[in-house]
Amino acid sequence: MKPYVLGIDIGGTNTVFGLVDTRGTVIASASIKTAKHANINDYIDELYTEVMRLIEANDAVDKVHGIGIGAPNANYFTGTIEDGVNLPWPTPIPLAELVSEKFGIPVAITNDANAAAIGEMTYGAARGLKDFIMITLGTGVGSGIVINGQVVYGHDGFAGELGHMIVKRNNGRLCGCGRTGCLEAYCSATGVARTAREFLEIRTEPSTLRNIPIDQITSKDVYDAAINGDKLAKDVFDYTGKILGEAFCDMMVFSSPEAFILFGGLAKSGELLLKPLRTAMEMNMMGCFKGKAKVLLSELKEADAAVLGASALGWEAK
Repeated sequence: MKPYVLGIDIGGTNTVFGLVDTRGTVIASASIKTAKHANINDYIDELYTEVMRLIEANDAVDKVHGIGIGAPNANYFTGTIEDGVNLPWPTPIPLAELVSEKFGIPVAITNDANAAAIGEMTYGAARGLKDFIMITLGTGVGSGIVINGQVVYGHDGFAGELGHMIVKRNNGRLCGCGRTGCLEAYCSATGVARTAREFLEIRTEPSTLRNIPIDQITSKDVYDAAINGDKLAKDVFDYTGKILGEAFCDMMVFSSPEAFILFGGLAKSGELLLKPLRTAMEMNMMGCFKGKAKVLLSELKEADAAVLGASALGWEAK
């Protein structure tokens, strides 16, 4: 068997790719700008040029077994990106076919959150776990559901969009998906910034966040203020953690995972988020599930996680 796979993570801003060996070591990686080309074929041409440069520099020509790609709304069954809301090209895109033709190597694709779950199961905190839910807390909220060691894709490849569970039935926030009240609208990095803006408008107490133009506040600003003892900022994390913990209780009754694994920028806020999250889980968990699910932080380095997850798919590519 050829000793390497290529993992490619296509994000709205950057496309990161890496050469990975059988042990899950990222031998080398690089990136290109996703939105630089308005035409998908021009993008694949640049991707090919830069990937081949990486492969040649690492003496891996003709040694790549397969290519795994994680991308928004990528469908494992069809090999297409069905509705890439954060991508610059018209959809659907037959991505697996286009990349496989260009490289002459088998390609498998899935959405970015499923790729992260596969990476965590193959190389990270979920090694040895058969039932877990991966939650990615970034610009949005992604998820990958693993049951009995298998990623859940559903009949059409789109299962597991837990970021779009409705958590506020009445007067919920508008979500990027077009619905209102989704988990993503509250518990993503964007959601944290939205909560901070709402709190600043309806509350009167002093806060260091008032020194920042309200439309420029980011989740990092809220985190920094909370770490420095700002009560309003800490309340934003309490609010966010409570909603996420309640949502985990709903997910628990569905698949009874051994663990929820958190990944992404917002997960780095640690106990600011985890303490209210665990409290809400304890208060709202159905009796037979109490105390059974761990909440873990990803063990994969953020820089490598998406590439590793995508690469794990590369071993399956046919």
